[in-house]
Amino acid sequence: MPIASDVIIGRGVRIFQPDLVNLYGCSIGADTKVGAFVEIQKNAQIGERCKISSHSFICEGVTIEDECFVGHGVMFTNDIYPRAVNPDGSPQTETDWKVVKTVVKKRASIGSNATILAGITIGEGALIGAGAVVTHDVPSFAIVAGVPARVIGDVRKREVAND
Repeated sequence: MPIASDVIIGRGVRIFQPDLVNLYGCSIGADTKVGAFVEIQKNAQIGERCKISSHSFICEGVTIEDECFVGHGVMFTNDIYPRAVNPDGSPQTETDWKVVKTVVKKRASIGSNATILAGITIGEGALIGAGAVVTHDVPSFAIVAGVPARVIGDVRKREVAND
């Protein structure tokens, strides 16, 4: 079952190809759109009026607030020091590591193929460039790009220039 029975889906949510997603234990706010080949794991929260583009991975511990854009192939992480096994060689289980939370604030936009490391806060209205690797918090309304992502501008100045 691609959409588990424990998923909380708000009014007006559009999941364009429900057979091609993997959603479980998460919540998706009203009027949000979810593309094909998206995985949203347990305890992830998606706000209202968001767009989650195809091939994106939103793991446990990620909160995306209202009116955010997540481009194609965006990857979130939730573990700063991931390991397959414990020091003794035994396979790790859920009890062997701690989820590190990530927050994407209202109206932020994340470009295609960006990677967001665990524990990051992306500020309100921020813009993450395509292919960026976000390793530190992003201030509200900042434009960041590169590997690692660096501030290259301010969204508010760009919006004024385009008016």
